[in-house]
Amino acid sequence: MSVEDLKQLAESYGVELSFYEDNGKFHEASPESLLAVLAVLGCPLQRVEDATAALRERRLELWRRTLEPVQVVWDGHGGETSLRLPGPDDSGALHCRLEFENGESRFWTVDVADLHLRDRGAVDGEEHVRLALPLPAMPLGYHRLTVQRSGKTVEGLVLSAPTKAYVPEREFAKTWGLFLPLYAVRTARDWGAGDYTDLENLIGWVQKRGGGLVGTLPLLAGFLGDGPGERGLFEPSPYSPASKLFWSEFYVDVERAYRDEGLPPPSGDALRRERDELRGLELVDYRRVMALKRRYLEELARTVFAKPWPRREEFEKFAAARPRLRDYAAFRAVCEKRGESWHTWPQRLRDGTLREEDYDADVARYHAFVQFVADRQLRSLSELARKSGPGLYLDLPLGVNSDSYDVWRERPSFALGASGGAPPDTFFTKGQEWGFPPLHPENIRTTGYGYLRDTLRNHMRYAGLLRIDHVMGLHRLFFVPQGLGAMNGVYVRYNADEMYAVFTLESNRHRTMLAGEDLGTVPEAVRPAMAKHEVHRLYVGQYEMRPDPNAPIQRAPEGAIASLNTHDMPPFTAYWHNKDTADRQELGLLTEDQVKWEEGQREGIRKAVVEWLRQAGLLGAAEDPRDVLRGFLCNLARMPVSGVLVNAEDLWQATLPQNVPGTYRERPNWRRRAAYALEEFERLPGLAETLTALNAAVRAAK
Repeated sequence: MSVEDLKQLAESYGVELSFYEDNGKFHEASPESLLAVLAVLGCPLQRVEDATAALRERRLELWRRTLEPVQVVWDGHGGETSLRLPGPDDSGALHCRLEFENGESRFWTVDVADLHLRDRGAVDGEEHVRLALPLPAMPLGYHRLTVQRSGKTVEGLVLSAPTKAYVPEREFAKTWGLFLPLYAVRTARDWGAGDYTDLENLIGWVQKRGGGLVGTLPLLAGFLGDGPGERGLFEPSPYSPASKLFWSEFYVDVERAYRDEGLPPPSGDALRRERDELRGLELVDYRRVMALKRRYLEELARTVFAKPWPRREEFEKFAAARPRLRDYAAFRAVCEKRGESWHTWPQRLRDGTLREEDYDADVARYHAFVQFVADRQLRSLSELARKSGPGLYLDLPLGVNSDSYDVWRERPSFALGASGGAPPDTFFTKGQEWGFPPLHPENIRTTGYGYLRDTLRNHMRYAGLLRIDHVMGLHRLFFVPQGLGAMNGVYVRYNADEMYAVFTLESNRHRTMLAGEDLGTVPEAVRPAMAKHEVHRLYVGQYEMRPDPNAPIQRAPEGAIASLNTHDMPPFTAYWHNKDTADRQELGLLTEDQVKWEEGQREGIRKAVVEWLRQAGLLGAAEDPRDVLRGFLCNLARMPVSGVLVNAEDLWQATLPQNVPGTYRERPNWRRRAAYALEEFERLPGLAETLTALNAAVRAAK
């Protein structure tokens, strides 16, 4: 009975007791895994034998929850929420108030006897009833519901959200664009990595050729070892940021920042030599680039704050609009002074109380100032991007570094003691452990999704289209309790309706379209929910090719954002010529037999795709990868997709990926620079022809 009670207890916390691996193998969670994940979720349970008592307490806790912390109302039409009251008393007046986001309120009174009874029950002799409390029509927004009865008051958040994410007033015109990580962008003026001005110039370059979309990897603040004491904090992965609430100063255009303040840009032989050396590297040296930029950005901050600053009022308004800014800046300054993760700080600091003596005020001021500079440059490129199509396509990472500001300050919102990950599959036979703490499914509700709302607002200020990394995480996420390994992880559910409501509300407020990364193992409920809420799916051509002469290229779903590959996959030429299989074998990800099978599959795919494109009039006699690429992209444009995103590196036949999943130091992930500078794009063989053909195909398909 204790084991059965443990399972029921786990289910009451949203823990799934079993799942199927991608090969169809059934996996049931062990008692050890359930105990570990329940501890992470805050259940006071030590042993399986304690499950019976813990289950009784959990049931009492849920029945005594008069109102759920969050209630969703779609499209402002009103609805109803569950109200739990002690039974059998089913009479008495309820005094209700709905306080709208704009400060206005609506009051009403209802008798308990007039409410619809949903069910009744008893736990340990305590009787309870669950009633349906009607809610009136209301404007869209975040509202507070208060219910008072017999001197007792309870309250909860009402999320009044549009069912659908933002869709332009005119039907979204099909468009195309380029994808390139910003660190990889190479120009005649860069300092060893691309910057926000380079991104703005890339956007302009694409727009002049008819495109309306430019995508890149996350641009969020990171730990790059640049501060005097941050040598122990270094993580270049854009998917493990130091915060999802602030932006990376690594991408600030230093010279532009000086000009914006009316000052001459930095110059001198020493700067020129170092900049030229960094610019000539094939791989980004994050530490050196950031240290170089910081030297001049710190000097700029000292200069502007040392005298009356014409833009002081603008800076203060910026800081006031971002209440977390100075707190974040102080956190980063403490990190630098101590040179260690916040997890090892003294208790007071670890608990979130910082004093002026804990950090260098100049360092904190620097971190606040560079956010001000980054915002100015991001707003400029965002305004340009929105003039043509969706514009800037930003990427919202699923997680955040465990050493991050977000986890330190928003600790209740995270399930500490576990890592997000994925169960075993044919590619990762031992599963994956990604190293970041998942969001806590109950605590994010009790805090009204405040952290999620702030994260979305931070991105949607600039993004015309936002990619939701691992959109399945709105429904459930694979938790790997610390020390157990991914083989023993379990899925934990989130309240998907509430998550989508926050996304659609913020999407409409910021006029930002949504796209969900729905690749891999996708639960049945995910794609219908995406369609219901107007979240565009992703279509990746390399996943959709088959050695089937009758249907070698699977049709894309309507409205999808289509591409040939992603940053985690080999570029098209590498795929087409099997240049990635030997590397995967060397890494132990494929056996020799699997390599032979994969290469045999691709041989069949090449033959089928080439013939298919020829019959469609998209490929002539040549079979050069450049010609096949052009035909494939034009074929995507003919599908019912909303956008075609071209990996810029495919245009010059690159063969090395930006990231090799499952590796850390084994491969130079997140560092590979583009082989050509933006100024050279026009002269590259076949590049202009490919984009001209794609632009024509998109226009013809509108």
